[in-house]
Parts: sequence; C-alpha cells; structure tokens
Amino acid sequence: MKLKMVLACVCLSTSLMLSGCSNTKQTTTAETKSVQTEEKSVSDEEASKDIFAMDTYMTVTAYGDQAQEAVDEAEKEIQRLDELLSTGNEESEIAKLNQTGSATLSEDAGYLVERALELNKETDGAFDIAIYPIMEAWGFPTQNYQVPTEDTLKSLMQLTDASKITYNEDSRKISFGQEGMKIDLGGIAKGYTSSRIMNIFKENNISSGLVNLGGNVQALGTKTDGSKWRVAVQSPDDTEDYLGILSVQDKAVITSGGYERYFEQDGKTYHHIIDPKTGYPAENGLTSVTIVSEDGTLADGLSTSLFIMGKEKAIEFWKAHSDEFDTIMLTKDGTLYVTEGIGDDFSTELNVEIVKR
Repeated sequence: MKLKMVLACVCLSTSLMLSGCSNTKQTTTAETKSVQTEEKSVSDEEASKDIFAMDTYMTVTAYGDQAQEAVDEAEKEIQRLDELLSTGNEESEIAKLNQTGSATLSEDAGYLVERALELNKETDGAFDIAIYPIMEAWGFPTQNYQVPTEDTLKSLMQLTDASKITYNEDSRKISFGQEGMKIDLGGIAKGYTSSRIMNIFKENNISSGLVNLGGNVQALGTKTDGSKWRVAVQSPDDTEDYLGILSVQDKAVITSGGYERYFEQDGKTYHHIIDPKTGYPAENGLTSVTIVSEDGTLADGLSTSLFIMGKEKAIEFWKAHSDEFDTIMLTKDGTLYVTEGIGDDFSTELNVEIVKR
C-alpha cells in the first residue's frame, strides 16, 4: 500500500512582508494572502509580530499610538486560547473534556460550544464538532494518515452527532450522550481568535489593523491611507497563485478547501474536510469556499459548512442568511460563484457568475 502525504504551503505576502512561507499543519481551513500595495503614512506607528500557535504561523499587525501594546496583548490572547482549546494539548480544557465526557466550561469554550451547536442546527448537521473521532480514524490530528475501514467508520458514526451533546448556556455545563464521544473546536477557534484580537485592537484605540491566523484574515478598519485592505484568495491549484483580489473593511475573510490538508493512498486523494453524514471527505463539486463576514467565528464555521453542502445547498443557505455573510465558491469546472454583496469588491480573471438574492 503506497501512502503519500502532501502538505500545502502558502506564502503570506504584503509590501511590508508580514510572514514567511512554511509547511504547517492546518487545524482549520483557510489559505489566503493579504496584499497591501500602498505605503503607510510615516506618522502612523506600526507594530507587527509573527507568532506560531494553533499549529500554524500567524501575523498580527496594528497601526496607531498604542500599536505595540495591542500586538503584545494579541499575542498573549492567542497563546491563552491555544492552551485552552487545543485537542493536542492533554492539559487543555477541551482535551480534559474529551477524556471525562463532562465538564463546566470556561466562558470562551462555552461560547464556542454554544455557537457550534447553533451552527450545527442551522446547517442541518454540516458543521459538527463531534466529528473528532472520525478525524482521528483518518489520522488528520496526528498526521498518521490512513483510510479507515467501512466497519470502523460505521461504528464511529454513532459517536459523531452533535445533537447528543447536552449543554446548559447558563451554567456552561456540558456532557456527552454516549461514551467515546469527543469534540474539536478547531473549525471555529481561529475565527473566534481573530475576532477577539479585533476587540483588543479597539480597546487600545487601534483603528487600522490586520490579523492573519494561518490564512484566516480579519481586517480592522481601512489601511492607513483610507483605502480598503486587499486580500488575495488562495488558488487551490497553486499555492503561489490566487483566485482574485477582494477589497474589505472591518471583515473576516476565511477560505476552506480540500487542498489545505490531504494525503494520497493507492492513487486516490483524501482531504480533511469530512462530511458528517458519510464519514468520508466531502465530494460535492466544490474545491474552495471563501466566507466574508464581520463575524470571524461565523465565517470560520461556514467556510467548512458550505464546502460540505455543495454549491446548490450553499446558495440556498446564503439566500436565507445574506445579511450575515457573503461567499466566493469555486467549482471543479473552474467557475467562480460570487454573491452580489461583494460583487463590486472582488476582481478576478476567471469566469464569474454573480449569485443574486
């Protein structure tokens, strides 16, 4: 049996190089490049820091009189949330919950579980934090990749159902309805982290800043010259190329695609975005989904959910929630579907169909 593992590498480039390029294990699903073309005003203090956390490289950049303080606080917040939420850290709150099956959660973890369960219902199960046992069976958390047997997946499917999770929003008490259940908040943790950093920026009177958490980009305000931030959406076919440029202000831009983390076995490619209804990698005709929203947590969760849904269901979902987010979807035939809310802010040389409400 031939087993070949391939990791995607992405360079995050700006006119003031924000971070280098490195092979990383992606725990959430986003590959983007932030592009800043104009020079910042010399009167604005800039602070930027490269950080390795949550199994990926991150860059936090702020402009303003308290820029350094804001970046330092952001780094501490990233490390705190990583230690709290990581399934790979045996001392983390989530790892301990997975060991015992019940707990009283912290405010951060409780908020994320609450949002995750809401998303599970809204997406008809496409987003499911209880998928972790199946992710383990495929070897994605450890990079010990393998194709599980049908019998293995069939037995694990009984454990991967978020509706079996009991959670009390007032007490933040959580319990699993079946022994062996485990959760993973990685599908929304980075989006939540970037939103937390936006709050830290505002508390430090920062009005212009950019966060890139392993490809999950969130922008505060505009660039220092007053123009919008320009974010290049990564192409799934080439880590040095991109699908187009999106101009944003006060928005998160988060992309999911099977190209982020995958392996090949016996000539077939298996990616890490697992469909909770089948236990296998989602194959619904999409190769990339980008979500644009003011809510980083929502954008993170929906980028995975819409990828699993496929184009038709994803469009229906957007039409029902178009006031909360916009999306860019790439199909296997190379067509880009862009919702009308960002149609004027997205430029590309590829074939585009504008999706209207």
